[in-house]
Amino acid sequence: MDRSDIRLAVDALKGGALVVVPTDTVYGVAADASVPGAEEKIYAVKKRDAGKPIPLLAASVEAVKDYGAVLGGVETKLAGRFWPGPLTMVLKVPGCDGRGDEGFRVPDHAKVLDLLREAGGVLRVTSANESGSPPALTAAEARAAFREHVEIVLDDGPAPGGTASTVVRVEEPDEAGKAEIVVLREGAIGKRKLAEIAPVRRA
Repeated sequence: MDRSDIRLAVDALKGGALVVVPTDTVYGVAADASVPGAEEKIYAVKKRDAGKPIPLLAASVEAVKDYGAVLGGVETKLAGRFWPGPLTMVLKVPGCDGRGDEGFRVPDHAKVLDLLREAGGVLRVTSANESGSPPALTAAEARAAFREHVEIVLDDGPAPGGTASTVVRVEEPDEAGKAEIVVLREGAIGKRKLAEIAPVRRA
């Protein structure tokens, strides 16, 4: 996976194709949501519930803010501690196509960060497997899952993490003025580490 591979992948994404990408956790399948119909292709190939949002991988915290997401105090601390890394945060995005909330992650993977920067800062990315199946830990596993449905498979060797990201949202401060981290999916970052930032509970 080199610069020419990244350029080819960006061209494919801008054309509405799906691309398999490595990350610091597991292999993912990416789409450029600004291209009409591209995001819907991910739902189709994964057999994913249409009501289950697809998160965004971002090149940086700045790219997340440029997308329109709002980070409060606890979210800013989480980003400072765990980004780049295996933490997905559900953030408010005012006026974003009626969605309201979006899941964001900045991956700890230099080549994918290059891809994200070349692609404009953010891409829709979710694990490269059919919903309910184990995540792909190699490019070969991702290719076998999707075959002709993806235009390019970027191979950067086995996924170094092997465990999906932890997904959280931050609830507004209570009457005592304390915000709370709600764990929506347990993953690579445990509750003990999160609790160093703010109180934690499961959804």
